[in-house]
Amino acid sequence: MAEATRSSSNGTAQRGPYISVITNRTTNLLIRGTMLFGVGVFLALVLNLLQVQRNVTLFPPDVISSIFSSAWWVPPCCGTASALIGLLYPCIDRRLGEPHKLKREWSSVMRCVAVFVGINHASAKVDFANNVQLSLTLAALSVGLWWTFDRSRSGFGLGVAIALLATLATQLLVYNGVFQYTSPDFLYIRSWLPCIFFAGVITMGNIGRQLALYECKVVQEKTHQD
Repeated sequence: MAEATRSSSNGTAQRGPYISVITNRTTNLLIRGTMLFGVGVFLALVLNLLQVQRNVTLFPPDVISSIFSSAWWVPPCCGTASALIGLLYPCIDRRLGEPHKLKREWSSVMRCVAVFVGINHASAKVDFANNVQLSLTLAALSVGLWWTFDRSRSGFGLGVAIALLATLATQLLVYNGVFQYTSPDFLYIRSWLPCIFFAGVITMGNIGRQLALYECKVVQEKTHQD
């Protein structure tokens, strides 16, 4: 009986450090931020490759320094933005007292990522009669992505706000000659760009919420153990 007690206590001691690290708020934020940064960098490389191959965006020859045909600063910027967005979404949910209504699993998050990649692929690969038709189609797809995988007012509001800010930042970069679009139709950029940003914000917000949900589950398990 004494051996069983020691074994049980040893088992608790072995799990203890891991649980305490995962449930430490600062450490958890760093872990989630790092994971979100990595996802953002990966998606930036893949999606930017699609745009460059289609000649939607053009970087100066001396800037293209990798096999991914991407300027070196694009992936880190996208990764940083992804980390901030993914951490901000669950924080806003808690502040507003608006918990995420759709209890999704990782399979649903992966489908959200796949739809986002598909929307970006459509903007680069599918030929439409005119830019207005393309922009309206991508806008409908982006709102459909929000309705399918989010449906929260805070998610929609943040998505619109961040998309507008990202569009403004892109306009400033294009205006200063950092890169350019081959066929700009709206203030130096493509009119469908805000739709891509909105879909990307919703996607990273869903990933951030799912990571935060995992944190809550671990905390609950620790509470039950105590």
